[in-house]
Amino acid sequence: MKRLMILGAGTAGTTIVNKLHRRMPAEWKITVVDPAQDHVYQPGLLFVAVGKDDPRGLVKPLTDQLPDDVEFISAEVDRVDPEANHVILTNGEELSYDQLVIATGTTPRPDETPGMTENGWRSKVHEFYTLEGAIALRDALAGFQGGRLVMHIAEMPIKCPVAPLEFTFLANDLFEEKGIRDRVEITYVTPLPGAFTKPIAAEKLGGMLDQRRVGLESDFYVERIDDGELISFDERVVPFDLLVTVPINMGADFVARSGLGDELNHVRVDHHTFLATDHDNIFAIGDAAALPTSKAGSAAHFEVDVFVDNFFDHIAGRELRHLYDGHVNCFVESGGGKALLIDFNYETEPLPGVYPVPVVGPLRLLTEGRMNHWAKLAFEPLYWNILLKGRPLPVPTEMSMAGKVRPKEKEELPA
Repeated sequence: MKRLMILGAGTAGTTIVNKLHRRMPAEWKITVVDPAQDHVYQPGLLFVAVGKDDPRGLVKPLTDQLPDDVEFISAEVDRVDPEANHVILTNGEELSYDQLVIATGTTPRPDETPGMTENGWRSKVHEFYTLEGAIALRDALAGFQGGRLVMHIAEMPIKCPVAPLEFTFLANDLFEEKGIRDRVEITYVTPLPGAFTKPIAAEKLGGMLDQRRVGLESDFYVERIDDGELISFDERVVPFDLLVTVPINMGADFVARSGLGDELNHVRVDHHTFLATDHDNIFAIGDAAALPTSKAGSAAHFEVDVFVDNFFDHIAGRELRHLYDGHVNCFVESGGGKALLIDFNYETEPLPGVYPVPVVGPLRLLTEGRMNHWAKLAFEPLYWNILLKGRPLPVPTEMSMAGKVRPKEKEELPA
């Protein structure tokens, strides 16, 4: 019996299991290792933070998302021994594998920034990338009556890079609804040169910040947090009364102990096939992989589609013929019951247009609209019942230029 071992049962790991399970040759056994007991719908955490979602609906038992005959081991990984083809657990147990998939994601590490957890953590300093953090932030916003709100990104890459912008737009809405917007000064602080990584989207999103009277502090690399102050390495100071931060995101510590990762513990892989650069029986996928694209749920979905076909070629000794192009799409909540959509890949930045069908759409790219908002909300049941179960979604894995236009062609967009 051969063993495929999958480390991590988040979006990427669970989807892989469910897709592979239906087609796995009889001589293969699938084992999943994860210390968690629950699976969390992470896109919902943003809405919890601004008081628009119930956290109880975002959590389901992890094992309920896996096939019954897949072996599940609830444990933490200490390290991988690639030469011996062993995974060593923190309790000392050694598990052998023939093929290994690392899908342990990336997590916020507030301990990596001096002063972040010592100066008002969970009272004046918050994050919304964990369930605990989103609930604490919700409670802090409920009592916030005015002052300086700072939305801060410590370092890229981060999980869901548009989420800080979404929070900023939704917080602006929240303060408008409470009638205190004129008493709140909002500043968006980022290590990027603008509101986003790509120029066309950065111009659009930066303009949306301007419209909402949000200040932009760019090229800001935080050195430390003192009481009520963000301080950069070039000694700029941004004061705050309430700080919402995205701490440095890092992969699992065992990746570093195993010699498989970059400086942020993300596994070094081929950007198109996810095969580890130094090992021909180790893959990494989703947020755990060091890929030059966004760490987002849609990326995991498209990556898994490519990986599954490649995996069966790989164990049959065939060339890996299916290549991931870096395709990602993300809805960006902008407030007022509207959202915009961005769709891009390694080579092509987000462009205006319509998606997924040319001319018809019905979703608009880089344009705020109610249809985009409702599509984002409708994704949650699709996530639990379609995507996570490994069932096909009617969205192409490879990015298409159909329906997209360059900025000079904006006048050709349908009304």
